Order: sequence, then structure tokens, then C-alpha cells
Amino acid sequence: MSQTTGTEAAAVPAAAPGGEGPSKAALWVGRVLGAAPVLMLTFSGVMKLVKPPAVGEGFAHLGWPEALARPLGVVELACVVLYVVPATSVVGAILVTGYMGGAIAAHVRLEEPFVVQAALGVVVWVSLLLREPRLRGVLPLRR
Repeated sequence: MSQTTGTEAAAVPAAAPGGEGPSKAALWVGRVLGAAPVLMLTFSGVMKLVKPPAVGEGFAHLGWPEALARPLGVVELACVVLYVVPATSVVGAILVTGYMGGAIAAHVRLEEPFVVQAALGVVVWVSLLLREPRLRGVLPLRR
């Protein structure tokens, strides 16, 4: 008879409500949906690190110093990495949501549309809900 230690038991993920994981269809739809914000945010973060002239123009338009481009690019890419890694995906989704909130605030201040930024935040969470059924038990959604 084998005994398990607390560390080994903690490594086993908790069962989803209902005792089952996501269906294959939900898992794949979640992955495909999640790819869009990952690609868009990765591109945006890399551009902030590379700093082509368009990035400088964009920061000037927002009224922000161009020196903030690289630090924001690092933060953006860190959020994406945390979101992509399954063990940290919830933390990553929270951070991406906060990052998008800042982007929305910047556009609202200039009275510009912010639909893309809001949609990215929503898609991040819909994708995560499809891939991680344990979240459904935590959110106050009713059937």
C-alpha cells in the first residue's frame, strides 16, 4: 500500500464541478479563441520592444513618453506568457484584463473607440472558461 504526501496530493488538480473536464470541442474552441489575443498582444509587445517609428508616433498621440514603450512591452509579454502557461493562466487572464483596462482608459481619455481592447479582454476570459471548467463554479453565472 502506498502513501501519498501532502505535496503529491496537492499536485493533482481538483475535479471540475460535476467531476469532469471540458469536452474536446470546448477545449479546442477555447484554445482557438485564446490564440487571437495571444497573437495580437505578442505582436504589440514585440513592437514596443523593437520600437519602429510607428510606436513612437502612437505614444506621442497618446501623450505618453516614448521611453515607456519597452517597459510596457515587457509587461505585456509577461502577461501573455502567464496566460499561455496552463498553471498560471488565471493570473495571466487577470493581468491581461488589467492591462486592457489601462489601454481602454488611454483611449477613453482621447475620446477614441476602445472596442478592440474590450473585446480582447472578453475573449481572454471566454477562452479560459471554455478550457478551465473549474472557473464556472467560481463565477456568479446562473443557468
